[in-house]
Amino acid sequence: MVEISSDVIRGYNDTMILSILLQEPSYGYEISKQIKTITDGKYVIKETTLYSAFTRMEKNGYIESFVASQDLEGNGKKRTYYRITDAGRDFYKDKCEEWELTKDVVEKFISK
Repeated sequence: MVEISSDVIRGYNDTMILSILLQEPSYGYEISKQIKTITDGKYVIKETTLYSAFTRMEKNGYIESFVASQDLEGNGKKRTYYRITDAGRDFYKDKCEEWELTKDVVEKFISK
């Protein structure tokens, strides 16, 4: 089975995370679980990659973090959640447009 190269997907980790945060605020473990589920297990984001992305995106103003004394379902575990900002929504939209262009260019060189 062919695996997805981390070099290929690296530029779109932020896009995948932001896509999930468009739905609702979430925390690291849940986001990584959703990425694995959405990709049918074809991509598993490493914890270090995920938290590096959170740090970078928060620094760039695309997401903001907050600590909740219980999760969104009301269970009593303190967690750091992340939510997308307006700048993050704009960045997500730009990355989606970039992806369409990238895909169009690369497909010209892929023989099926």
